[in-house]
Amino acid sequence: MPKQVDYESRRRRIAEAVCVLAEEQGPEGVSMRDVAARAQVSLGAVQRCFRSKEEMLLFAVDHIGDRITERLRTRLAASPDQSAVTVLSHAADEIALLREEHRAEARIWLAFVARAAVSETLAGPLRSSYTALHTLLVRLVTEVAASGSADEGVTRPDPQHEARALLALADGLTTHVLMGHLTSKEAEEVLQTHLVGLCERLRTEHPREAR
Repeated sequence: MPKQVDYESRRRRIAEAVCVLAEEQGPEGVSMRDVAARAQVSLGAVQRCFRSKEEMLLFAVDHIGDRITERLRTRLAASPDQSAVTVLSHAADEIALLREEHRAEARIWLAFVARAAVSETLAGPLRSSYTALHTLLVRLVTEVAASGSADEGVTRPDPQHEARALLALADGLTTHVLMGHLTSKEAEEVLQTHLVGLCERLRTEHPREAR
């Protein structure tokens, strides 16, 4: 019988190879032949999984996003009774990619973002990724607001605006840490200070106390 091939497993293996090469030399330096060699599969196997280099790069971007999402799910599953503030803090932390063990992912992500500036093919999916992150943060900010005290006559901040600001901050901190302008610790302090202010505006529990 012909050998059965797990294409999804192979695609993920190829995506990992793309990420390694993209970190080393940028997405523009990634070729299907080099990916095949790094993934230890044939060039034909890569071409059967992906019709073009752009399609391969797009899958690698989604692969990075899936890894971040899975880490967040794991953190939340470990303590299912966490407060809404703690969940928001975890989400912001994962999006910012500030930890040393996530530095490679941060470099790869920014390399893809840089390429997206001149490639609409890549820019479209990246916009979709940012939209999904924004939607997630809107939901989490709304949950934090619902957990706070309701002062009569006080208008609470708009969750859409707050989510947009938090996403921009987390994304920007990734760059500052990679460039060496901030240390991971300094960036984490900036992020947590912002969350403190957000929770004060939403009149809910201090995030440092909730962690």
